[in-house]
Amino acid sequence: MWSNPRSGAEATSAHVETAQAPRLEIQVWDAVVRLFHWSVVVGCALNFAVFTDGKAAHRWIGYGVALALAIRLVWGFVGSPYARFAQFAPRPAALAAYLRALAQGREPRFIGHNPAGAAMMLGLMAMLVGVSLTGWLLTLDRYFGSETLEFWHEALANGLLAMIGLHVAAVLIESWRHGENLVRSMITGRKRA
Repeated sequence: MWSNPRSGAEATSAHVETAQAPRLEIQVWDAVVRLFHWSVVVGCALNFAVFTDGKAAHRWIGYGVALALAIRLVWGFVGSPYARFAQFAPRPAALAAYLRALAQGREPRFIGHNPAGAAMMLGLMAMLVGVSLTGWLLTLDRYFGSETLEFWHEALANGLLAMIGLHVAAVLIESWRHGENLVRSMITGRKRA
């Protein structure tokens, strides 16, 4: 489905290599990571596009996303190797080096999250915390009807939506550049070794 943009001898040898030997795949994303990812995708899609009014369905979907986020945060400390924050949380120097290589079209392929992807994932999780917290506060008597809190809930939700757009674009571009279907890997949990 995804073509490799590299040309010349490099692309030819890569295609010959895969034609001669089977592609080895390894398990990268465990069931908890994949369930979290797709729960957030479905929950955000429903709350952004279908249940936008803040009534019961919107709230319960938000609680579901918040629960998935809480489980994922715990899993980031006790889960499988590629799920752990210690494995992928980027140091500033590593992120800067990766972004420089990316700008030059020479970024390395990572089995787990690359530094930019890891930074995006942590940013998305932080935005989910903000959206969930402000949404929950709006249900409390003290903050019910607060225009300021409603503003921040919507602003964070819109920021989350923009980040989701960047995330999807980056996944598609990286899939193309590295010749692998990253969407498929988030369904199966498997990536090319």
